[in-house]
Amino acid sequence: MTSTSLPDSLIATLPGSYYTDPGIFAQEQERIFETMWFCVARSSELAKPGAFKTVDVGRESILVTRSRDESIRAFFNVCRHRGAKLCIEETGEVKRAFQCPYHAWTYDLNGKLVAAPNLTRMPDVGRTEYGLVGVRVREWLGYVWVCLAENPPSFEDQVIGAVRTRLGDVESIEHYDMANLEVGRRIVYDVKANWKLIIENFMECYHCATIHPELTEVLPEFADGYAAQYYVGHGAEFGTDIKGFTVDGSEGLDRIPTVTEDQDRRYYAITIKPQVFINLVPDHVIFHRMYPVAADRTIVECDWLYLKDVVRGGKDVSRSVELFDRVNRQDFDACERCQPAMSSRLYAKGGVLVPSEHHIGAFHDWVRERLGARQPE
Repeated sequence: MTSTSLPDSLIATLPGSYYTDPGIFAQEQERIFETMWFCVARSSELAKPGAFKTVDVGRESILVTRSRDESIRAFFNVCRHRGAKLCIEETGEVKRAFQCPYHAWTYDLNGKLVAAPNLTRMPDVGRTEYGLVGVRVREWLGYVWVCLAENPPSFEDQVIGAVRTRLGDVESIEHYDMANLEVGRRIVYDVKANWKLIIENFMECYHCATIHPELTEVLPEFADGYAAQYYVGHGAEFGTDIKGFTVDGSEGLDRIPTVTEDQDRRYYAITIKPQVFINLVPDHVIFHRMYPVAADRTIVECDWLYLKDVVRGGKDVSRSVELFDRVNRQDFDACERCQPAMSSRLYAKGGVLVPSEHHIGAFHDWVRERLGARQPE
């Protein structure tokens, strides 16, 4: 099926191979995940010097840590000697340095080579030249973002620009004071589906009336099939009898005091390509980041962020967590339902998008452009 044979109401999707082909996934790792700004951690996870986290970005393992000057640093998690993986643990803390478990080459928190067996007999080995190789780092919204590209794209254009494009300005997200919120709950999902299916699902609401009864009860306009992010600056309004963004519509938690009256009782969703979703409601923020593992598998880490007094005071966040946890599980089940059919001969040339999904077509064009693939005729 080609776009020329479709009625005006429909546009074509990507072919099924884009969701199943390991070769295409390898291209995505190289040309998308390893060249763009990629969110890897909550800043508070690296609370003090020596705290570290390792994370896979594309095909690379990256070591993220806080240095002595309190800044965040990130390095390729590869010893410069023989290429051993420097840190095997996902999280941890060192006192002063990282030591390779193979030959004990040792690097300080700034990545400088500070010790190695017999290093004093090799005065020509530069301590900085043979130190860990760093990658670019930015902190924003209380999260750490890295970019593996030698010449990174503008963070302001790619990341902050995505928020501006969705909300109409950056000030709107700043009202939620995300850097000063705390993680009240984190749930990690292992989704047996391609990362693009998850993004496409998050971007549209044509499915909402079918699989999200709890969400459409709280946000009645979603039953009409148009997602909030279909319109610039629009926030979906809570139902008349809904008191909070909770699974049963009951009262929520303490409202974030800097949220404006115009933002009150509204839900905003933002997609920051290639792997971040942000959901804003008056009393909390739900922050997703995806880690594509294979063509048919994606790890999704989801944080529920609340005011510090809510978290430290031990207030019950279960009803607000349960609402979007159900939404996540319903969405991921739908994505896993689609994944096997991407290999079907019936889907070899793809499917179709209805008018309320047409903005997904722009996402597909973006994927093709990043991969250097020719646009359909």
